[in-house]
Amino acid sequence: MKSLMPRRPLARFALLVLISVVIVVVGLVIYFGSPAGEVMAEAEAALVSDGTVRVSREPWIVFMPTANSITSGFILYPGGRVPPEAYAPLARGLAEAGSLAVIIPMPLNLAILNTEAATAVIEAYPRISAWVIAGHSLGGSMAARYAHENPGRVDGLVMLAAFPESHFDFRGQDLAVAIIYGDRDGLATVDEVEGSFSQLPANSLKIVIEGGNHAQFGWYGEQAGDLPAQISRREQQEKVIDAALSLVREAGK
Repeated sequence: MKSLMPRRPLARFALLVLISVVIVVVGLVIYFGSPAGEVMAEAEAALVSDGTVRVSREPWIVFMPTANSITSGFILYPGGRVPPEAYAPLARGLAEAGSLAVIIPMPLNLAILNTEAATAVIEAYPRISAWVIAGHSLGGSMAARYAHENPGRVDGLVMLAAFPESHFDFRGQDLAVAIIYGDRDGLATVDEVEGSFSQLPANSLKIVIEGGNHAQFGWYGEQAGDLPAQISRREQQEKVIDAALSLVREAGK
């Protein structure tokens, strides 16, 4: 009988590798599953239904205008590690203006893990004739990926503090596009955002919010690596809602 002794170091090594992999995976799950900030009180308040907007939480966070004639829909992918509820004031502002607004929670708070999520929303609301997909930060890049890989599915694309992946060219697509960014953004910098302009249609809305930063596109507090904003969060949000509504109207033409 051959000795089993030489196999023991190999078995120990394999076990150590397996344990290391498990530790890394668990660590990544804990890190990405932990939100980048706390949902602020303004966002919690926006999640309450009233006579103008009905809010539901499953399977998505849906803001449904109570008006009967709803023809436009707005789908939002959250930023990486940002709680989806942090975008409730933005979604509510759009719903108050007459558009269905849907925030999609993502696995581990990472839109890259469910890029195709918008399809289920679109299929769930067949009466909506014009769809805009949007996203913040990583969510914006993944919204751009969805729009590029699903031509004709959406009529508009809004990127908030985000830019498309370098290999995507939108210049030949029949798509209304808006890219909205702050000049105090420490994470999606002005140079990075403006460097993507050559990938976009010539008539794209390009809106820089003076004094705006990265975290104020949502309601989750400050974010590591960001620069201090020089305008209030509410003022930045109002500018975002106005620009998003302009794009919704353009997409619906």
